[in-house]
Amino acid sequence: MNIAFIGLGNMGAPMAANLARAGHAVTGFDTHARPDGLTMADSAAAAVADADVVITMLPNGAILRSVAADIHAAMRTGAVHLDCSTVDVEAARAVAEAAHAAGLTAIDAPVSGGIGGATNGTLTFMAGGPVAAFETCRPLFEVMGQKVVHCGDAGNGQAAKICNNMILGVTMIATCEAFNLADRLGLDRQAMFDVVSTSSGSSWSMNAYCPAPGVGPTSPADNGYKPGFAADLMLKDLTLAQQAAKAADADTPLGEAARALYDQFVNREDGAGRDFSAMLPRFSERSRRG
Repeated sequence: MNIAFIGLGNMGAPMAANLARAGHAVTGFDTHARPDGLTMADSAAAAVADADVVITMLPNGAILRSVAADIHAAMRTGAVHLDCSTVDVEAARAVAEAAHAAGLTAIDAPVSGGIGGATNGTLTFMAGGPVAAFETCRPLFEVMGQKVVHCGDAGNGQAAKICNNMILGVTMIATCEAFNLADRLGLDRQAMFDVVSTSSGSSWSMNAYCPAPGVGPTSPADNGYKPGFAADLMLKDLTLAQQAAKAADADTPLGEAARALYDQFVNREDGAGRDFSAMLPRFSERSRRG
C-alpha cells in the first residue's frame, strides 16, 4: 500500500520503519523528527495526498484534532485515517465523524507494548471503527504488531486502551504495596513472588513485569527503573480514564485513587522519567505517615 505516517517519535518511527521494510511505500512527516530510511514530505498535506492509509501517532487529542483538520481535506476519497495515538474517546469519535464528512473512513487503534513492541513489531492494537476499514488496515497491523482486536464502533479502541491501563495502574500499585509490606514483615521477595505468581494474587504486574529487582522475568526494575512504560504515560492514561468515567457517569474510585497517586509520584516526587513500576522504591522509602 501507499502509506503516509504522521508523527515519527519514539513509537511512530519504528512502526513506520517496519512498514517500509515489509515493502509498503511509506511517506513520513513530523514537525521535529526526520528518521533515516524513510521518504519524508515537507508537510502533512503533501505526505497524505496519494496514500491509501494515513497513520497518525500523536501526543494528545487536541493535536490529533488539529492534524486531522489539516490532512482530511488533502486525502483522496475513500482513504483510511488510522490513528494509533492514545487520546480521549471524545476526540477519537470527533475525528471519525470528520473523516466520514470528508468522504473518508477512520479507525482508532491505540497500542500496547511500548517502544520495544514498536521496534520489534509485537504491538497489540485495540481498534474501533467500520469493519471494512479495519480489514483494509489488517495487513498493516500484522506487520506492526502481533495481535489486533476489533472492539466495535469509533472510539471503542480508545475505550479498551484506557480500561486496560486503569487495571494495570491499579494492580501495579497493589503489587508494589504488597512487596513493601512483605519487606517489612520479613518475607523474602523471591518467596513472595513464588507464592503470589502462582496463587490468587497473580497478575501481569507481578508475573511479567515484577517491580522488584532480581525477581521474576527481567523487567525495568532490573535496569534502574529506566522506563519501559513511563510513569508519566501511566498518569496520562489514568487521567484519560477518569475523563471518560466522568463523561459516562461511571463510579471508578480505585481508578481515581491510582490517578491521584501517579500524579503525586510524577509531579511532586521523583517519578517523572522513571518506569511506572518505580512505585516500589517509592513505597519503600515511606512510612504510613508519609
